[in-house]
Amino acid sequence: MEKTATLNLRVNPVVKERAENVLSQLGIPMSTAIDMYLNQIALVGGIPFSVVLPKVPASVNADMMSEDELHAKLGRGYADIQDGKVQDAASAFSAFREKHEAIQSRNYRGGAE
Repeated sequence: MEKTATLNLRVNPVVKERAENVLSQLGIPMSTAIDMYLNQIALVGGIPFSVVLPKVPASVNADMMSEDELHAKLGRGYADIQDGKVQDAASAFSAFREKHEAIQSRNYRGGAE
C-alpha cells in the first residue's frame, strides 16, 4: 500500500526519545511503528490496548481523599520523617528485590523449603 499521507504531531520529547531507543533496538523506524499502530486501530476497531486508570488502592489515591484525609496522611508522613523513620531509595529497592527474589525462588521450588 502506497504511503502518501503525512502526519505532523507534537509529542513529549522525552517520551519520543525513549520510544526511539526501544524501536532502534527492534530495528523498526518510528514511521513504521506509527503505521503499525494505525493499522491495529483499524483492525481492532479501537485503541489496540486497554486505556484505563491505574488501579491504585484508595488508601494512597490522593484524588479519592478529602482534604482532611490528605492533610492527615501528609502529617503522618512528615512525623515519620522527623522521627527518622525513613529509608533511602536504593536501600528500599534492594530490600524489595531481595524479598521478591525469595518469593520467586519459593514459588519456583513449589513452596518446598
